[in-house]
Amino acid sequence: MIRGFSPKQKQVLTWWCDPRTRNREAVICDGAVRSGKTLCMGLSFFCWAMASFQKQQFALCGRSMGSVRRNLLAPVRPLLEELGFELEERLSRNLLTVRFAGRENTFYLFGGKDEASAAAIQGVTLAGVLLDEVALMPRSFVEQAVARCSVERSKVWFSCNPEGPGHWFFREWIARREEKRALYLHFTMWDNPSLSRETILRYQRQFRGSFYRRFVLGEWTTPEGLVYDFFGPDYVQSPPEEPMEAWRVSCDYGTVNPASFGLWGRQNGVWYRVREFYFDSKKEGCQHTDGEYVRDLQKLAGGRKLQRVIVDPSAASFLEALRREGFPVVKAKNDVLSGIRTTAELLRQKRIVICEDCPDILREFGLYRWDQKAGTDRVRKEFDHAMDDMRYFAADLAAETHTAAAVGFVERGRF
Repeated sequence: MIRGFSPKQKQVLTWWCDPRTRNREAVICDGAVRSGKTLCMGLSFFCWAMASFQKQQFALCGRSMGSVRRNLLAPVRPLLEELGFELEERLSRNLLTVRFAGRENTFYLFGGKDEASAAAIQGVTLAGVLLDEVALMPRSFVEQAVARCSVERSKVWFSCNPEGPGHWFFREWIARREEKRALYLHFTMWDNPSLSRETILRYQRQFRGSFYRRFVLGEWTTPEGLVYDFFGPDYVQSPPEEPMEAWRVSCDYGTVNPASFGLWGRQNGVWYRVREFYFDSKKEGCQHTDGEYVRDLQKLAGGRKLQRVIVDPSAASFLEALRREGFPVVKAKNDVLSGIRTTAELLRQKRIVICEDCPDILREFGLYRWDQKAGTDRVRKEFDHAMDDMRYFAADLAAETHTAAAVGFVERGRF
């Protein structure tokens, strides 16, 4: 629920018509999570476009097409319609036509998830572009999007949560904002009037270390120490009594390196890691074949009906061996940093819970660390096998949740 706008949000809403800042060619909003950046950015972008142009093309960009609809359009659309904007979306073409006060403009939706995404936006002529979660997009996509803004008086809009100070966007845009003629606005949770004081204090209690500095303070800081530095005994529970509503298994495959499988059961909307399998060939003095790993997984499942088995995408032979045995397998999403963020969020929300009968993942929680020598956000490639299978599970669960949310918006006629 919106409780008015904070001074910082009002600045975002009016910078393009304020005599002091309207000559700026870009705006950058960064800072803490849940600080109200995206809502006011989206609202301001549409108002600027419709007040400044007629029959022009614009781009709305996110990490994925789903995130554009979920994070940007879903909260902004009701506000625009209350103001009298008419929005017509063509889902199959990822295109939004907006009409207001006798003017009409076209807004294209783009997902910038990888290097190949730059080709999708190449060739289009734009009067403006909004890049939400820009720090999660590849540089090639962002630069191609900015280069498309060749219409006179075009402007570029950026929003993001902070990453490390070595990130290309920090170096090229935030550190050089005056040279780029960009207005820079830094947000904290206190800039979002929709958050109560109690909610903000709860967020502050949930984060520690580099997560706290980035997501609460909004600092561009290098991660250090344990990856999941907030994880402690209060996150570990005894396994609930069965029956469970559903069962899944996540797998990090290894022959020379350890293999780790986790058995997850859902009860009342919470997924519990109730059991696990962990095999270290170096410690055991022998390697397992794919067939032996299939039998290990069967033993771990214990005759339970599995919804799916989420497998390391690089384990092609193991994936095929599981398919031949009739397992419902899916390839895991293997974006490490995004997966870590997702896993941390689900752990803090207690949507995934680690049970005390899983000693290997509990051991790795205390060993899984950021690589201080890397210069960029990178984890050490050690003590990460149970961490990886948990990350695969979390990424799959988050993708499933986001897909369901997008379907719900469509079914309710929101898009």
